[in-house]
Amino acid sequence: MKADRLMSVLLLLQARGQVTERELAEQLEVSQRTIHRDLESLSASRIPVSAVRGAQGGWQLEKGWRTNVPGLNEAELNALLMAQPRTLGNTRLTTAAQSALNKLMAAMPEPMKAQAAHLRQRLHVDPTGWRDTGEDLSMLAAVQDAVARDRRLSFDYTRADGEQSARTVDPLGLVSKGLTWYLVARTADGMRTFRVARMQRVTVLAVGFERPARFDLEEHWKSSTAELNRKRAGYRVILSLTEDAARRVQTWCVAKPVAPGSGARKALEGRVTLQVDFDNDREARFIVLGLGSAVRVVEPESLRQWVEDEARAVADTAKRD
Repeated sequence: MKADRLMSVLLLLQARGQVTERELAEQLEVSQRTIHRDLESLSASRIPVSAVRGAQGGWQLEKGWRTNVPGLNEAELNALLMAQPRTLGNTRLTTAAQSALNKLMAAMPEPMKAQAAHLRQRLHVDPTGWRDTGEDLSMLAAVQDAVARDRRLSFDYTRADGEQSARTVDPLGLVSKGLTWYLVARTADGMRTFRVARMQRVTVLAVGFERPARFDLEEHWKSSTAELNRKRAGYRVILSLTEDAARRVQTWCVAKPVAPGSGARKALEGRVTLQVDFDNDREARFIVLGLGSAVRVVEPESLRQWVEDEARAVADTAKRD
């Protein structure tokens, strides 16, 4: 709707100070001609918006002028209520985020307050899973403070393999992936990513640091995760499973049914045959062994042999006991 777009233009001008028609058009996914008409409409409505000529020009609001209108439409209000602070865990940031949400609701016009109350009666976000993820976010607030103030950070870190180390880093940004938080930081050895739940004894140091001028957190995260996925060697197996076990494997792993007519399906008729991609052979062994008699390894031969040897070892141990 045009009214929503006009409000978006106004808020973008208010947030950025000076914006070109091209930037506004790209942001709002409309033509520059449409943006030009919108700016003229704002000016005709006595909104103090003006054009700045020249190579560095654009559009801007009169200095000091701000709108107090929240400018939320129905879809945005729904999204705001659904995006409650569920990724913050049980930390003091959760209370702060909820307080900010409550203040925003209180500042809304009366009709929108009524609509928000209506939606809140019909929506509840439970941030916990059925199983405890074990994510300790007690250090998140301190890490966020260092990131926000460009202060150097020291902490003890435990890697996934159990190796511990003391670190001093320049914290550049926080990333929430699912319900897991990561710190992207510059170290003496280059850029590194740390899982916040594995950080202990975090100290925000008094010394600051100069942030890299061209660093873009979102772009860095995209490129680093893409590189990580490329480096993963991968371990592909073919499993024959009971229907219940197949459902569980498809929930846990990247798995797809083997195409009808393949040798694997012909060899093991009457069961569900899946091609499963694990990160490595250790992960495959852990999952397969845990499924017990509900799974048979079709390929590779090395995994099938390991499972058979491990099953015999378990049986021998049980006999001795």
